[in-house]
Order: sequence, then structure tokens, then C-alpha cells
Amino acid sequence: MASSRLGGASIVRRTVSHLLSSEASTSSANLCTSAAKRAVAQPGAKVVGAGATPATSSSAAVTSPRELLTVFKQLSKARLSALVVLSAAAGFVAGSGETVEWTKLGLTSFGTFACAASANTLNQIYEVEKDKLMKRTCKRPLPTGKITPKNALIWAVGSGVVGCATLYASSNATTAALGAANIVLYAGVYTPLKQVSMWNTWVGALVGAVPPLMGWAAASGGLEPGSFVLASALHFWQLPHFFSLAWICREDYGRGGYKMLSLMDKTGKRTAACALRNCIYLLPLGFLAQHFNVATEEFTYEAAALSTVMACSALVFYTKPSVETARILFRASLLHLPLYMGSLLMHRIPRGQDKPLGKEEKSKVVMPPFPFLPVPGVDFKRGG
Repeated sequence: MASSRLGGASIVRRTVSHLLSSEASTSSANLCTSAAKRAVAQPGAKVVGAGATPATSSSAAVTSPRELLTVFKQLSKARLSALVVLSAAAGFVAGSGETVEWTKLGLTSFGTFACAASANTLNQIYEVEKDKLMKRTCKRPLPTGKITPKNALIWAVGSGVVGCATLYASSNATTAALGAANIVLYAGVYTPLKQVSMWNTWVGALVGAVPPLMGWAAASGGLEPGSFVLASALHFWQLPHFFSLAWICREDYGRGGYKMLSLMDKTGKRTAACALRNCIYLLPLGFLAQHFNVATEEFTYEAAALSTVMACSALVFYTKPSVETARILFRASLLHLPLYMGSLLMHRIPRGQDKPLGKEEKSKVVMPPFPFLPVPGVDFKRGG
């Protein structure tokens, strides 16, 4: 139990670090200017300007192994894929028994990362023309011509096959099927839907809810009612997180031609209302976790407190919609997820154990390591 808690703490620390770096990336993206569009490729340069096409400069092609590794890292959206892995790892630990199988966790994490890399690469292949128009995405490998769509597709297919095969070989068919389904859902449904309907955000939230199920299935061999508690937490967390981000970056999304709720909401009230509603949906999940023996009563109160703080941040956004109040909610969401997962893992009930031992039960349990050691309350000289 102690080792599993240490593993949970490690997962939380990595999540905090990742989310803080994500906020920094978002801030730098907001500071990006249109200079990238006006840039002209210089002779011998290895990067094509955002406004140019790969065919106009063969010098844009990556030549060194180090540069190629960087390109694959960018295609995979390494930071986003890392967050996917962390949520799957949280599901794995939550779905484990008293002892966490660390080798299996490592293989599950690798397979999950490969599946996420595949989905993210397919997303960029589909959106390459849109990415050229947006400040946040104009310097990605495909818009700048660092790699051709054909080679990117080879990377995407290879990553997907390796990821699903690893999940199947190291865990089970359920985990592999979830990994494959999430690639299809993200690249085949969510990605094209972004250009058609504002409902893409809700579909994207479903994609984010699958990794914890993958982790749980890998650890336990299947899906159980308790596994959907963590999945629901990820689903409802993502919506206010992305609604606030979409309001902050709505001009950029408009340039890309995406159908976002924030672009159809002049006042910000609808966007903020949707964010607030999903924060409220987070409130009962702690009680459900206790009901399904996923976590102890302590988690119930801590989860409710964390969700209340996030709901209050959403209420501030709803009361006065603006970039500043949206940023308050966005930052609150960055803190909420690692703290929520950390609390769940610290107070988890190992799978197969109906409930944790209470103080009275612990005092009644007698487990002498050897027969000749005395048991409390027994007088061996008198024969008991």
C-alpha cells in the first residue's frame, strides 16, 4: 500500500509539472504575432515560413536524426500525450490491488503514449491547412514543411500499431480495443467535427475520459463501475478547462475556421454557463467513489472541496465573462486535476478489498508472525 501511494505521489508531481508547462505554452501562444505569416524563407533555412508551402523550399526537409526526433515529438504532441499517459497511470493504480505491477504499468504507459502519438499525428495531417492560419499552430512540422504528409502518415500508422500491439500483449484485449477506439474517436470523429459543429468539444471530452479506463482495464483485466468514476472526473473536468481556453483563444480559433461555442457566444454567458454546469457535475463523484469502494470517506470530502473551488471559479467567469475571468477558471482547472487525482490515489481502496480497516477493526486483528509469539489475551501457561 505504501509503494502504491508513493507511485501515486509520483504521478501527481509529474502531472503538476506538465500542467504548469502547458500554461506557459498557452501564454506564449497568446503572445505570438503575425510575423510568422510575413516571414520569408531564407536560402539554406531548414524551416519554411507559415505562409509558404513545403513544395516551395526543399531545404525545409529535416536531415539530422536529432531534428527528426524533434519533429516526431512535435507530431505526437509530447506534452499532451504525457498527460494522457498520466491519466491512464492514475486509472491503473486506482484499479490495482494491494500491490501495483510496475512493469505492467510501464508497458501500459508506453502503449498509451504510442496510441496518443498516432491520434495527434493524424489530427495534424487532417488540419495542416488550418494550422497554417493559426498563431498557436503555424510553426508545427507539417505547416513549415519539416516533414511530408506521407511520412507523417507512416509515423501515425506505425505508432498506432505498436501502441495497440503493446497494450494487447502486456495487458488484455479490452485495453487494446480502448486504445484503438480512442484513436478513431479522436482522429476520425473529433478532428473533422471541429470544422462542422460546436459539439466537437463534448466529443473531445469523451476522448479524454478513455485513458483512465485503459489503465483500469490493464490493471484489473476489465471495466467495473468504479472505473467510470475517474473517467467521469476527467470528462467533466475537461469541459470547463477547454471552454475557458476557447474563450481566451477565440480569435485564433476564428482564424482557423473552427466551430467553437465561444465563437457563437458574443457575451460569453453561454460558454461560462456550460463551464459552470460541468463543474457542478464534479461534486457528487467523490460520493460515488466511496459508494463503489474506489476510495475512502476522506476522499469524498476532499473531492467535494476541490470541485467547489473550481465551481466558484466558473461562477466568477459566469458573473463577469472576460478573458481575465476565463483565465482564473483555466488556472483553477490546472490545479484541480493533479490535486483531485492525488487525493484519489492517496485514499484509494485496493481493488478486491471491500473497505479499509477502521481503527477498531485494526485493534481486533491479530497476526502473529510465528506460532511461539504470544497473542494478546492468551495465557499459554494455563492453556488459554
